[in-house]
Amino acid sequence: MFVDRVRVHLRAGHGGAGVVSFQKLRGKPKGKAIGGSGGRGGAIILRADPSMATLLTYKRNPHHEAGGGTHGQGDLRSGRQGDDLVLSVPLGTVIRDDEGVVVADLVEAHQQVTVLEGGRGGRGNAALVSRVHRAPNFCEQGEYGEGAWFEFELKLLADAALVGFPNAGKSTLISRVSAARPKIADYPFTTLEPNLGVVSIADREFVFADIPGLIEGAAAGKGLGHEFLRHVERARALVILLDPSPLQTENLLRQYDVLIDELARHSVELAERPRVIAVNKGDLPDVAHEADALESAIEKPVYAISAITGAGLEPLLHAVADAVDLAVREAPEREGFVLHRPVRSGFEVYRDGDVWVIEGRVAERAVGLDDLTKPEAADYAAARLARIGVDDALREAGAEPGDEVRIGDLVFEFEETE
Repeated sequence: MFVDRVRVHLRAGHGGAGVVSFQKLRGKPKGKAIGGSGGRGGAIILRADPSMATLLTYKRNPHHEAGGGTHGQGDLRSGRQGDDLVLSVPLGTVIRDDEGVVVADLVEAHQQVTVLEGGRGGRGNAALVSRVHRAPNFCEQGEYGEGAWFEFELKLLADAALVGFPNAGKSTLISRVSAARPKIADYPFTTLEPNLGVVSIADREFVFADIPGLIEGAAAGKGLGHEFLRHVERARALVILLDPSPLQTENLLRQYDVLIDELARHSVELAERPRVIAVNKGDLPDVAHEADALESAIEKPVYAISAITGAGLEPLLHAVADAVDLAVREAPEREGFVLHRPVRSGFEVYRDGDVWVIEGRVAERAVGLDDLTKPEAADYAAARLARIGVDDALREAGAEPGDEVRIGDLVFEFEETE
C-alpha cells in the first residue's frame, strides 16, 4: 500500500522534576541543600531514510512520543535525560506544521530536523542556592514536552516522470525498460499509485516514475491524477506518452495540448521542464505517419515506440537520458532545507473576560515551582515574574491590584510590588 500523505501527532518528552533535599550539618538548622535536578525530556527528530519508500507506518500509528526525563534525587544526583525519538521518513518528504508552514523538505539521505524540543528538567534546591536563598526549601517542576500535529507529504524523487492519459501504456513501458512490475490492465486508471524503476542505457542510469493517468481537468481535481501531480514536481525531465489507439477519442495533438496545459495549471515551472514526446503502440497501423504529423505541428522530436514489442525504445531512452543530463547541468541540485524559526517572544498578555492571561514558556517557568504555598517559594516566583517584566506588562495593559491573573493552571491576584 502506497501512502504519500499522513497527519501525525508528535510529543516531546517531559522534563523530570527537581527535588528538595538537605544534608544535616552541625550549627546549620536547615542543613545544606543537596537536591538534584531533573533530566531534560527527549526531542522529536525526523530523519530522511533511503530504505523507506512510503509513509504507511505513520498511517497505521499516527501518535509518537519521546522519552521523558527522570526526577532528580538527593545527594546532588541529577535525573537521567529522556531519549530523543528519531523517526525515519522517505527521501522527498515535506514536513508541515499544523498551520501549514513548511518546516523541512528532506531530500538528502540522513538529512534531519528537530521539530519539537524536549521539556526542560526542573532544578533541584541545590541549583537554586543564592545569596538570598541560602537553603531553599523549594525546587522547580519539570516542563511538559510540547505536542503538535504535523503533516508528512511524500514527493517522489525521480529523474524522469511518465505523463499521459489513462491506458497510454505507461505501466507497460516502465515494466519493459526496468525491473518495476506495476499492475497492467486494459481499463482506465490501472495505476493507482506511482511506480519507480531504474533504467540502464549504455553507461547511463536514471530513475523513471510511472504516474497515474491524467485527464483533462486533473489540476482542478478530476480523475485520479490530481492526487499524484505533486510527484511529478521533483522530476528533472518529463516523458509525454501519447496514445494513438482508436479507443482514445482525442487525437495526438489534442492529447499533447491537454497534458501540457494540466501540468502548467499545476505549476508553470513544471510545464517548462525538459521533455521528450513519444507515441506508444507503434505496432498499430499508421502510427509512424501520425507521429510525423505531430512532430511537424509542435516542431519538437517525436519518438514512435511500442512498449509491447520494444520497437523504438533505445532511441527514446537515449533521448530521456540526454534530457536528464541537460536538466542536471542547467538546474541547481535538488537540495532540501530546514526552516530555522525565530525564537518566540518571552510572553504575551491579554484579557479573557475578567481574567488577565499570561502566555509564554518563560512566564510558565517563572512559576513552575513544586509548592507555591510556601512563602519562600511564592516570593521567589514573584521576584522572577517582576524580573522578566510581567508586572510592568500587566500595568501597561491596564491591570489593577486585585485583578485575577492566570499563568497556565495557576490563578493569583495581581499586587503592586516594591
